[in-house]
Amino acid sequence: MHLRPIVAASLRDALTFWLPVACAGCGALDVELCDGCRGALVPVPVRRPLAPGLSVTSAIAFEGAAARVIRALKEEGRTPLARALAPALRALLSGMPADAVVTTVPSTRAAMRRRGFRLVELIVRRAGYRDRRLVRLRRTPRDQRGLDRDARRRNVGGAFVARAVDGRPVVLVDDVVTTGATLREVARVLTEAGATRVLAVTLAHTPRRGGFGGEPEVIGT
Repeated sequence: MHLRPIVAASLRDALTFWLPVACAGCGALDVELCDGCRGALVPVPVRRPLAPGLSVTSAIAFEGAAARVIRALKEEGRTPLARALAPALRALLSGMPADAVVTTVPSTRAAMRRRGFRLVELIVRRAGYRDRRLVRLRRTPRDQRGLDRDARRRNVGGAFVARAVDGRPVVLVDDVVTTGATLREVARVLTEAGATRVLAVTLAHTPRRGGFGGEPEVIGT
């Protein structure tokens, strides 16, 4: 039994009991998420190209209240927020092929020890889908934050390995896409493992102008 996740969860529960609840998006007291910040999580899907034959569809922009809510879940362990984020992801997953397998970009062991839960898998479950865990880490890459596009690509190169997919489409899910380096590498190993097609989906995208070689295409849900 791993005690660290249990201890971390107990500490979070104790802090929740003794400290006042504040909105994850704006800090308003006595509410986990206020109506205004909840409105920032309404999906406005955009699609951007990542590589030939591969694009990523994202539900919301990683900015403002939405970014603060995601960080509160990701960095502060406020797991009830996964239910508030799930509808945005569900809006994208519901439009995927019925025979597709849903899988997620795997968390590192360090992230799992720190948080006590698998972030993306938690949101996928709250959205009503099952993560098949087709991909695992062969080695742990460095933290991607602070790395430029080329450094991110080199950092994740060869970091992942996939199980056999048996000729089915795969929906690959992550939390936030910045340059797309991780999604490209995971999509590559899934294709080599037999996926007929990889459809990349993220909860959020960083709204960088020209970051993917062009402006995002706003799409309907």
